[in-house]
Amino acid sequence: MRKKNQKQLPLINKNIEHPHAYELHKISEIIDENPIINEWVLQDLVGDKELTDTGAEGMSADQVFRAAVIKQMEEFSYEELAFHLIDSLSYRSFCRIGIVDKGFKKSALCKNIKAISANTWESINRVFIAYGQSMKIEKGRESRIDCTVVSSNIHEPTDSSLLWDSVRVLTRMLKKAKELNPEKQIIYKDHTRVAKRRMLGIMNAKGKKVRDQKYKDLLKIAHKTVSYTKNAISVLGAHEATGQSFDMAYEMNDLLVQVEKVIEQTTRRVINGESVPASDKVVSIFEPHTDIIRKDNRDTYYGHKICLSGGPSNLITDCLILDGNPADSDLTGQMLERHKEIYGNYPLKTALDGGFASKKNLESAKGKGIKDVCFAKKRGMKDEDMCRSTWVYKRLRRFRAGIEAGISWLKRCFGLTRCTWRSHESFKSYVWASIVSANLLTLSRSNI
Repeated sequence: MRKKNQKQLPLINKNIEHPHAYELHKISEIIDENPIINEWVLQDLVGDKELTDTGAEGMSADQVFRAAVIKQMEEFSYEELAFHLIDSLSYRSFCRIGIVDKGFKKSALCKNIKAISANTWESINRVFIAYGQSMKIEKGRESRIDCTVVSSNIHEPTDSSLLWDSVRVLTRMLKKAKELNPEKQIIYKDHTRVAKRRMLGIMNAKGKKVRDQKYKDLLKIAHKTVSYTKNAISVLGAHEATGQSFDMAYEMNDLLVQVEKVIEQTTRRVINGESVPASDKVVSIFEPHTDIIRKDNRDTYYGHKICLSGGPSNLITDCLILDGNPADSDLTGQMLERHKEIYGNYPLKTALDGGFASKKNLESAKGKGIKDVCFAKKRGMKDEDMCRSTWVYKRLRRFRAGIEAGISWLKRCFGLTRCTWRSHESFKSYVWASIVSANLLTLSRSNI
C-alpha cells in the first residue's frame, strides 16, 4: 500500500549535534513546507493503479524522495544507500524510518527512486526555486548561464569494441533463450572468443593491411551472430510464446537494430573509407541515445550537453538537457524565455559565456528589457553596447565566472560528471535529481 507521508517516528532521537545533521534537519523542514512534492512523487509511483488499504506497505512517496536526495547528495550506490539507511540514525530520521523498521533493500530503493520521472524532478526544482524566492534567497533579478556536458556510463567507443560488444551480448542472449526454451530449435555457435581475439588484434595491429583484414574477420563474425539472432527471434515468435519468451524476442529485436547500425558504420568507415557524420554514429549499444559532443575543437565527450542557469545564491534555477550539440548562441533566447516562465519576468542583468555572444542575441535580449547583457567574449561588441558602463560589464563578467564554481560543485559532489542510470529518460532524471539535491543543500545552508 502506497502512502504519501510517513509521519509517525517511534523512538527516534533527532537531537544529533553535528553540522550535517543540522543541514538534514533544515532540508527536512523545507520538504515538509512543500507537501505538493509528495503528491507528484506518489503519482509516478502508483501510475494508473488505485490505492488500497490492503497488501504490504511499501515505501511512502515521502521516503522515496528523501532517499533519492540522500543518494545523490552522498553519491551512494543503491547498495551503500541501503546500508546507510539501516546503519545511520541521522539518515533514518531524515527518511522517516522508525527504529523498529528494518529499512529497505537495494532493489526496492532502485525501483522506487528511478520511478520518479524527469518532469517530476523539474517541477520539484521549480517549487524549491519559488521557495527560495519567497525566502528572498534568490530573487531572479540577475542570471548567469553556461553549458557543460554530462557523460553517459559507457566505455571509450571504437569500431572494434562496439563489434565485440555486439557479438558477446547477442551470444549471451541466445544462450539464455536456449536455456529458457530447450524445446525450441534455437541454433547458434559461440564466437565470442574469436571475436575478442580479433578485437585485441585490431588494437595492437602494426599496419593498415593487417588491421583491415582483422576488421573483415570481425565483421563476418558479427554477421553470423546477427543471423543466429534473427533465426532465434523467428523461432520464439513462431510458437505460442509465453510472456518471458515474447519479452526476450522483443529485447533481441531492439538490440539488433543497434548492432546492424554498428556493422553498417564500421563497413562505411573502415572498409569503404567513408566519413560518417556524428549524428549517424552509434557510440554504445547499451546507451544508444548518447551524443558525440566536440568541445572547443579539443576534447570529445560522449553524453549530453546541458545548459544551466543560476543566480547570486548559487541556486541552479533552470536546466535544459539537449539533444545533439547545438551552438551555445542558439540557446540564449530559449534560456531567457525559460527564466521568464519561472520568475514571471526577464532578469534585469544577465551574464553568459562567450559562446552565447552574437549581435543578434544582444539585440534580442535588449528588446526584452534586460538592461545589462554581458558576454564573456565581446565578439566585436563594445562594453557600452552590452552594459551601462565598463564597470558594470567587468562586474557581470566576474559574476558569470561564479557559475563555473557551481558546475564544478555539481560534478564533484553530486555525481554530475557521469550519469550512472541507464536509458535516456533515466539520464534526464539523474541530472535533475543531482540539481534538486544541490539546491536543497544550498537552501538549507542559507537558512541555518
